[in-house]
Amino acid sequence: MFHLIEKAILGMAFLRFFSGSLEILVAFLFIKYNDIEKALVINSSLALVGPIILLLTTTIGLVGMAEKISITKILWVFGGVACIIYGVKSN
Repeated sequence: MFHLIEKAILGMAFLRFFSGSLEILVAFLFIKYNDIEKALVINSSLALVGPIILLLTTTIGLVGMAEKISITKILWVFGGVACIIYGVKSN
């Protein structure tokens, strides 16, 4: 009946809860300050958090799967994540 939750899953879930809570906090700050310039500064700061959370969550997941997946596939996953971040952040 009681299932143990893997540590990797707990770590990944915690990071996503943290990220989502931070997004909600930023929305409240937008309303509190009611200033477009401040909102843009806050939003730009938040834009750094997304890729960091993505990398950390992916890293935790891959470490949790390290016994089941080859090093080549792990490198492919990180290469894919790097391409996503590069594509989103490029002008």
